[in-house]
Amino acid sequence: MANAVCLVPARAANPIRVMLLDGQSGGAYHDWKSTTPVMKKQLEETGRFQVDVVTSPAWPGDFSNFKPEFSKYQVVVSNLDSPDWPENLRTQFEAYMRNGGGLVVVHGADNAFPNWVAYNEMIGIGGWRGRTNENAGPLWYLKDGKLTSDNTPGKAGSHGARKAFALTDQLPDHPVTKGLPKVWMHAADELYATMRGPGKEMSVVSTAFSAPDNKGTGRDEPMLMALRFSKGRIFHTTLGHDVAALNCVGFIVTFQRGTEWAATGKVTQKVPSDFPTATETRVRP
Repeated sequence: MANAVCLVPARAANPIRVMLLDGQSGGAYHDWKSTTPVMKKQLEETGRFQVDVVTSPAWPGDFSNFKPEFSKYQVVVSNLDSPDWPENLRTQFEAYMRNGGGLVVVHGADNAFPNWVAYNEMIGIGGWRGRTNENAGPLWYLKDGKLTSDNTPGKAGSHGARKAFALTDQLPDHPVTKGLPKVWMHAADELYATMRGPGKEMSVVSTAFSAPDNKGTGRDEPMLMALRFSKGRIFHTTLGHDVAALNCVGFIVTFQRGTEWAATGKVTQKVPSDFPTATETRVRP
């Protein structure tokens, strides 16, 4: 009998330690119990990451026994959409990021913590929850190829029906997107728009056109972002509403590469042959 071929890379000798944080969502909108296992598998299958799932109590709950050891990890991947945290936890996480920690914000995690000033600086832009008007910060979008802030009044956060849409790379030399097609199709997902925030030290890596015929803005909206918070690095992806969207190869690859970049500042992973094209989505089972 021939030897079986191992399709999963062996774990690196010094894997990147990842805290995958979950535990709450805005009502039934983001099913973290189904998406967290998928995200954990996607990271581990690269052989680059060692992932521990850490589940936060739901706010307002009993946090007395919740003591996440942020310093053990090179990067925190947030799948947590919580309205608030106790002050001591917020302070600990801010210190972790200021000292060079990494953060990956996935989809609904940018709905979280509307009143936490430092968190809003980390994510650059967010939506929903308490972000009900322009006090949450200006709108951010690309206009004539330039990142634009817009103080027009209105609430933060909108999307149309879940449909496939094209992402356009705005920073082809960024480590996360280097080697990817300039334009690629993402599987059916929520296309976030009218996002507000401070936008400090934020680079928009990729955008998507928010189509007016799907309750959109008619603007090129930020989809993938790279940010700095003191010494910390943040990769923010608005993609990934549900398991179907997570299974898009474009999401998988940018998520894997974005997590490595947030942790180390570099990307060693190659672009796979099944990456989406400008006209065709690609999904994995």
